[in-house]
Amino acid sequence: MQYIKMYDNLTFSRIAMGFWRLLEWNYTDDELLNLIEKCLDFGITTFDHADIYGNYTAEAKFGNALKKKPSLRNKMQIVTKCGIVYQSETARVKYYNYSENYIIQQVEKSLKNFGTDYIDLLLLHRPSPLMNPEEVSNAFKELYTSGKVRTFGVSNFLPHDFSMLKSYLNVPLITNQVELSPLNMENLENGVMSLCLAERIHPMIWSPLAGGRIFTSQEDAAVRLRETLEIIRKEQNAEGIDQVVYSWLLTHPAGLIPIVGSGENIEFIRRAADSTKYTLTPEQWFMIWTAVKGHKVP
Repeated sequence: MQYIKMYDNLTFSRIAMGFWRLLEWNYTDDELLNLIEKCLDFGITTFDHADIYGNYTAEAKFGNALKKKPSLRNKMQIVTKCGIVYQSETARVKYYNYSENYIIQQVEKSLKNFGTDYIDLLLLHRPSPLMNPEEVSNAFKELYTSGKVRTFGVSNFLPHDFSMLKSYLNVPLITNQVELSPLNMENLENGVMSLCLAERIHPMIWSPLAGGRIFTSQEDAAVRLRETLEIIRKEQNAEGIDQVVYSWLLTHPAGLIPIVGSGENIEFIRRAADSTKYTLTPEQWFMIWTAVKGHKVP
């Protein structure tokens, strides 16, 4: 496993483990603890969450497993997000809330859910037209000063959203978690990766395998992609085309951190962790780009 420095005293594994679908895996607390320990054995130390995952229950599920072996907390980095409010008995529509009180309230709930006294990285889940950056700044300042959150970042922010918020803050934004895969290159083309390079920050990547479409989609681009991935898999002597995709992401100079989203198969997680040992050539990287786009570079 490779590791990357995110901030002064914070290092992440180059592959992170995500828990968006944790409740779908139907793990007991003991089984989940085993999954956590397997990830750590593979060198995956960064665990990605959000307050809303599992309809607000995934954090507590993870925390219950962690309470069985509290010593593991010091071996991992916990990332979580806030800001999205789901429609419910108390909310008539899904909406975003980035008020100072709400951010602090959700962090307090996350700390209780995880059974920890600090979050390694807090992300604002999505940009909002009603975001008051002064309130966000006040919340971040209080959470940082109290030691409840070590670092801060954003998720799904476009460059102008990122720059606007940064201009109000007294603490740095150390990452932007965005979607990226060979089948969804939007954030390669809209300035997000360029901004990350300019800011010297390392983006986290969700849905690196396009939600499984890389394996199953019958669209022309996906079929061409699989054929090309298989060629490169053989050249790299990789175990599967998934490792080639992770390597494609890891090759980017911004130092991307792909998030594994499947916890039902330990073997998929191990292969993701092992993908850090493969290095694509520029030619191989652009073979993948060309397969998806259906044309050569300009």
